Amino acid sequence: MGAGRTKGRVGRVDVQGTVAAGWEPVRDAFLRNFEQRGEHGAAFAVHRDGVRVVDLWAGSRDVDGTAPWTESTAQVVRSATKGVAAAVPLLLHQRGLLDLDAPVATYWPEFKAAGKDRVTVRQLLAHQAGVPVLDRPLTLAEAVDLPTATGAIAAQAPVWEPGTAHGYHAHTFSWLLSGLVHRVTGRTIGRWVAEEITGPLGLDLWIGLPDAEAHRVGRLGPVEEIDPPGGGALRLRPKRSVSEAYKDPESLTRRAFGVIEPKPDENDPVYRAAELPGSAGVATARALARFYAATLGPVDGAERLFAPATLTLARTEESAGPDKVLLVGTRFGLGHMLHGPASPLLGPSSFGHPGRGGSLGFADPESGIAFGYVTNGMRKTVTADPRAQALVRAVRSAVDQA
Repeated sequence: MGAGRTKGRVGRVDVQGTVAAGWEPVRDAFLRNFEQRGEHGAAFAVHRDGVRVVDLWAGSRDVDGTAPWTESTAQVVRSATKGVAAAVPLLLHQRGLLDLDAPVATYWPEFKAAGKDRVTVRQLLAHQAGVPVLDRPLTLAEAVDLPTATGAIAAQAPVWEPGTAHGYHAHTFSWLLSGLVHRVTGRTIGRWVAEEITGPLGLDLWIGLPDAEAHRVGRLGPVEEIDPPGGGALRLRPKRSVSEAYKDPESLTRRAFGVIEPKPDENDPVYRAAELPGSAGVATARALARFYAATLGPVDGAERLFAPATLTLARTEESAGPDKVLLVGTRFGLGHMLHGPASPLLGPSSFGHPGRGGSLGFADPESGIAFGYVTNGMRKTVTADPRAQALVRAVRSAVDQA
């Protein structure tokens, strides 16, 4: 399948990159996000069976600027980082270094405090540990300091009996995973990802942005909530109970998203340099797509990341139903979100993770698709951004017609 250079214009936006033959409608969907959905700057990449078939970028690198987005522009991808970070415990299990059904305290003795002694690694990864909040929020300086932050989460009492329910650990997932990985490997999770995943695969993706790469990263910011007329299912509106929960300072929802106070500036170099695997990864769309492609099979001569048994684990449901934090029905595997109404991916076999406000990365084993979308325009969406969903639908259509 041949790929051709593409360049289009919507208003003042030049769309650059390549699409393979048969994938032109996906390029058109990317264009419409700028024309109809208020996109300011974004990149989008798709692999099929290890081959890149879509590689597009357009707009400004800064949401509030005019400098053009280039093929090397990267962005903070918020919780899309979780999908990359979730590969670490899966790979440690694949290598025989981590027992998913062992108590977390087997590796991290301090974690047994306050009634968490029976929490298993599996429950931790499936958002069942019951610690999506902290009784005392951390400052940014405390949040980026590994001993301080992991000490706080180890001492925290669960807000439900672990294993009996699930709720999105929006920010505390960073310290849960960091604490576990550090004690199993002796390395920080950012270093482990760099040495074992992104380095070998040649990915422009970091959990802890190096100073030498800071010049490539654009600025995030809010964008106007614009949906096209007749948007149908894409015009998602939160239920009243959800919107009220975000306003209530005592709700688990508000507290889970407010464990760092004051709210950090995601454009702050200190935040970008922090090894926060739940929220602060920096990546290009190419890197997200190539990472997920590597979970499915070899990519450009690089060995696949997941053995078949590990790939099965990645797509297997561990928790589902009412989410005590997000207050909608969610589905989780071992750290990855799975396809469902709250987070529509390509199909039942898909696993990955959205980033609050826009970005999305996932793999779909049944179709061989790996998907990476990165944006600088943050909307209020948590799991199903209309721009990302428009691209998902376009990819699904292209696969069906191939």
